[in-house]
Amino acid sequence: MTGWSPGALAPAPGAAPLPRMLLAQTLAELKLVLRNGEQVLLSLVIPLGLLVVLVTVPFIPVDDGGRADFFVPGVLALAVMSTAFTGQAIGVGFERQYGVLKRLGATPLPRSVLLLAKTLAVLVVELLQVTLLCAVGLALGWEPRGSVLSVVALVVLGTAAFSGLGLLLGGTLRGLTTLAAANLLWFVLLVLGGVLFPVSAFGAAEPVLSLLPTAALSHGLREVLVDGVGLPLRDLAALAVWAVASLVAASRLFRWE
Repeated sequence: MTGWSPGALAPAPGAAPLPRMLLAQTLAELKLVLRNGEQVLLSLVIPLGLLVVLVTVPFIPVDDGGRADFFVPGVLALAVMSTAFTGQAIGVGFERQYGVLKRLGATPLPRSVLLLAKTLAVLVVELLQVTLLCAVGLALGWEPRGSVLSVVALVVLGTAAFSGLGLLLGGTLRGLTTLAAANLLWFVLLVLGGVLFPVSAFGAAEPVLSLLPTAALSHGLREVLVDGVGLPLRDLAALAVWAVASLVAASRLFRWE
């Protein structure tokens, strides 16, 4: 028989290292997103269908350039918003309502690791979104220009901004209230955020609307992908402000139940 030294089988209670916690929670969050049919519809199916309709059916006029060149960056911004903000806010709101986050709060998992894991899961989903949307856009005649690094910077900052807003909304309101508010804001930002129409079409409201995160992201993507601008500093700055403000507010106001 194999002999065990004294204390070899003694329990060793304690939290796992933070990197291991983060990896495990990120994988769990990613599985939850991909298993949720409503979030897949919101994140993948609706943006893809909307892109095809906007490019192929000329019911919304485009002043200059090709329809694909105008609408692909806007739908990319919409996809980021759908995943990082709307889908995440609704998911977090119902997790709180059903007591999921309350149980997580009783574990050694820090709040910051939970929020970061949710954001990383969103980035993985967005990678799939961007790949599919770009493939469909290219098939529809889209001719992208500009720097890939600039696009990555815009998407990452946009994700941080929308993720912070989603966590703030879902982490403070009840599930049904979050559902209504998130869907309403999604529709408002779809119309006023430069996805369907340039914000210049709204006249005197343009200076205010251009500061919205959806407008900053869609305008910045168009400047890079259509006009070949190196770094759209104004849009990057606007997204950075939204990201810092929303994530700080979420970290302070987020409630487990």
